[in-house]
Amino acid sequence: MSDIPGGFVDRLKAVLGADKVLTDPADCWSYGQDNSRKHALPAAVAFATTHAQVLETVRLCNEFNVSIVARGRGTGTTGSAVPLRGGLVLSLERMDRIVDMDPANRVMRVEPGVLNQAIQDKASEHGFFWPPDPTSGAYCTVGGNIAVNAAGPRALKYGSTRENVLGLVAVTGQGEEIHTGTNTTKGVVGYDLTRLIIGSEGTLAIVTEATLKLTSLPESRRTLQAVYADVRAAAAAVSRIMAQPVMPYALEFMDSAAIEMIRNYSAAELPRGAGALLMIEVDGPEAAMDSIVAGISTAARGDGLLSLAAASTRDEASALWATRKALSPALRNIAPNKLNEDVVVPVSRIPDLIDGLEQLSREYGIPIVNFGHAGNGNIHVNLLYDSQDPQQERNALPCVSKVFDLVLKLGGTLSGEHGIGVAKRDYINRAIDPVTLDLMRRIKHQFDPRGILNPDKIFPPRRN
Repeated sequence: MSDIPGGFVDRLKAVLGADKVLTDPADCWSYGQDNSRKHALPAAVAFATTHAQVLETVRLCNEFNVSIVARGRGTGTTGSAVPLRGGLVLSLERMDRIVDMDPANRVMRVEPGVLNQAIQDKASEHGFFWPPDPTSGAYCTVGGNIAVNAAGPRALKYGSTRENVLGLVAVTGQGEEIHTGTNTTKGVVGYDLTRLIIGSEGTLAIVTEATLKLTSLPESRRTLQAVYADVRAAAAAVSRIMAQPVMPYALEFMDSAAIEMIRNYSAAELPRGAGALLMIEVDGPEAAMDSIVAGISTAARGDGLLSLAAASTRDEASALWATRKALSPALRNIAPNKLNEDVVVPVSRIPDLIDGLEQLSREYGIPIVNFGHAGNGNIHVNLLYDSQDPQQERNALPCVSKVFDLVLKLGGTLSGEHGIGVAKRDYINRAIDPVTLDLMRRIKHQFDPRGILNPDKIFPPRRN
């Protein structure tokens, strides 16, 4: 299916308009990749602007047996938006309307190409926000957030995309229009297809509209930074903090390797001997903030605490967050290549995960830097290697394989917010038993009988 017949292109141009269909390889090239750096050249790229156009495009792909990959801005990190079989890439970036803002019912209806940041800006005008806050929020689309069940630091308190979408309008792989979910925050009528489609990475249906559940903006927010001698002391503090009556809305973690990297590549001041760092943010009524901060501070104190700072102004909070923001530039400086895995383990097993990763780093000769969302055990494991170093190039993927084995041994899972795509496809059968995986394949077949929607993603290839 890497080539598509001319008759298909002519029909597609009739549906979308000739100026919305690209076939020149030079024009199509940039739509063959996402932030995973994987690439496959699509035979054609099309730009839909309405639900009806998406519907007709999928029906055409069925008629001509052409694979179709829907995409937003390509910020995903697992290759979900890479058209492995060529075929058609359907860009939804021009479907970027906020269809309806309904403050009275705390909902917003949007098309899939709306940027996460645009949703936040519109919601904030009415005193609300949408909880999913991935790092790429200024650039990623709500369709992409839905595809991988995106989250971010706020998910600790407010949930991921799945908990904040009420309903969807979508087109199945068979070219059928479906409506899932409700316009209300409660509803138990039939199967929950909304939650099934969210996180399916465009393999079941192409979303053309979403009804988002909004949350009231907090009156106040406070930031704390706690530095510990080692990871076990930090993990114990996380357990104490999470037992507080008021849950933090963000509880971020960095290990000693990340701290040293920041120390070497920024002006951030951190105590010597730091083995772990927690960034803690709480929100709520202004009148209650002093009491909330006092409770969190008490919970943060314990054996191994080296320093604890609480910000009382926006500038002080920005200064504390500067430490975390220095990490990404530092990662780019230390190694030309990076494998970023967003694994999840039970919070109590974070120290065992970090210990195991340190052993793997020594065994394979690859630096491993870890940070992430400590409150729910979602740790971003960064393998930093040089592809020009033959030994590191040979060791990178075997090391990743061992990382996944370690995570599963600790009772964890392979992805918390990035999805599976192609990057983790060949490991999924370690996490899901054969019977369950087969059921998932059969669900895929019901939505997409010809297998044209984002093929070769999530499921490992069948072996003859």
